[in-house]
Amino acid sequence: MQKQSNEDDDYYFNGDGLVVFTAEYLLERGYCCGNGCQNCPYDYKNVPEPKRTMLLNKRKEKNNNESFS
Repeated sequence: MQKQSNEDDDYYFNGDGLVVFTAEYLLERGYCCGNGCQNCPYDYKNVPEPKRTMLLNKRKEKNNNESFS
């Protein structure tokens, strides 16, 4: 993944050229926007089902895979 940061490190661009906000930025914002942000520190609280469950499962799977590396 290619990371290209801005001066404040509030976001970076992923390999597809999309903006990805950092967890620090999202925490500073203070709430879940409901869009399913990759680094959402609020466990996707405002994301509607079934997308919320899918995102939580995907995050759990990713964390499990990283712990076995």
